[in-house]
Amino acid sequence: MAVTMAEITKLRKMSGAGMMDCKKALTEADGNIEKAMEIIRKKGQAIAAKRSDRDASEGCVLAKKDGNFAAIIALKCETDFVAKNADFIALTQAILDAAVANRCRTLDEVKALPMGNGTVQDAVTDRSGITGEKMELDGYCLVEGAYTTIYNHMGKNQLCTIAAFNKESEEAAHNVAMQIAAMNPIAIDEAGVPESVKEKEIQVAIEKTKAEQVQKAVEAALKKAGFNLYIAENEEHLNEGVMKGNITEAQAQEIRDLKAKVAEEKAANLPQQMIENIAKGRLSKFMKEVCLLSQEDIMDSKRTVRDMMKAIDPELQILAFKRFTLRAE
Repeated sequence: MAVTMAEITKLRKMSGAGMMDCKKALTEADGNIEKAMEIIRKKGQAIAAKRSDRDASEGCVLAKKDGNFAAIIALKCETDFVAKNADFIALTQAILDAAVANRCRTLDEVKALPMGNGTVQDAVTDRSGITGEKMELDGYCLVEGAYTTIYNHMGKNQLCTIAAFNKESEEAAHNVAMQIAAMNPIAIDEAGVPESVKEKEIQVAIEKTKAEQVQKAVEAALKKAGFNLYIAENEEHLNEGVMKGNITEAQAQEIRDLKAKVAEEKAANLPQQMIENIAKGRLSKFMKEVCLLSQEDIMDSKRTVRDMMKAIDPELQILAFKRFTLRAE
């Protein structure tokens, strides 16, 4: 049977699908709106299943607060073109609105929320059928506190931060939210850094310090022997030196032997206490860089974030923060 423009328009408003898709679905369903909706939904499910192994690395990241509750969610897709589509952004916002209104704690709770004629997950699948791209929800996180703030970096829907505080302070909260976006801290202070991270960093610092001490000893020995440090730097430079006639093959071998001997001797006689002290200093520097309150304030490098907050309100405390981006960093 022939379908009318009014029926196509009605189905399009209900499903968000394109005009031609709506016309085909209505024709197949003999004008039955409910059957046509099911046809469109099944098409979305088929496309979602077909593209399940695709990489959904683009998308829309949004944040919202409601009193003492704030959340971030990301709806991922395959291309930047779809990510910037108004309907795609509107769907992301609608999902976030529902998540915040229902104070959802997990992504699974968000997916199970009612939306349209099904659930949030159904709505995402339906949209996948409309765009022909893989889509998935990701990055749902939340904070709670007496006062919350959100930040959408440059309004581009790619990087969002949220934070919770013990009391209201709009200026300080906004500064902190931008700080989190720019500097990507992993904890509020040192107490919040996992022990596993500290242990890994101290081991990295120890190995780096050892390597530096050995390298210094090798360079000192090469200088004392009268060899050019550039030529002696690596095998490529040694071969280059021989080819250009700057050193002989015998001298190149002498350099190799000297480097190996000094490196072995130095590595076997490194002062353990000195190594540990230097490593601890490096760990301390790492902590200042990754702990929010000890980071340099991006608005004034002469002070820390802790100093900034104290200057605005001595009683202000940050309770929690989250940061999410789809971009590789």
